[in-house]
Amino acid sequence: MPFEIIAISVLRGLVEVAGMMLIGRAGLWLFGPRARQGNFVYDILTIGTRPFIQATRVITPRLVRDTHIPAATFFLVFWIWIGLGIAKAAMCASRGLQCL
Repeated sequence: MPFEIIAISVLRGLVEVAGMMLIGRAGLWLFGPRARQGNFVYDILTIGTRPFIQATRVITPRLVRDTHIPAATFFLVFWIWIGLGIAKAAMCASRGLQCL
């Protein structure tokens, strides 16, 4: 397997983990502030998603409220995941490989 395809697969896996952590954080957020306050799992998910949320805050305009940044982060991560899937499929097709 060529290095480029492996690198894209690893990046796509990391983006999948970030997306799942954002989904888990959103699920715990639905339970309300009492469930989030002092919750070990919510704290771990917050720490894991903090770099992605901070990066989204940097690239979005100030017009976007801070409360909407986690949702914007999820959509950004989702589109990055889609883009990496398309890139992997294109690389596999150009090299005549059958990648799953």
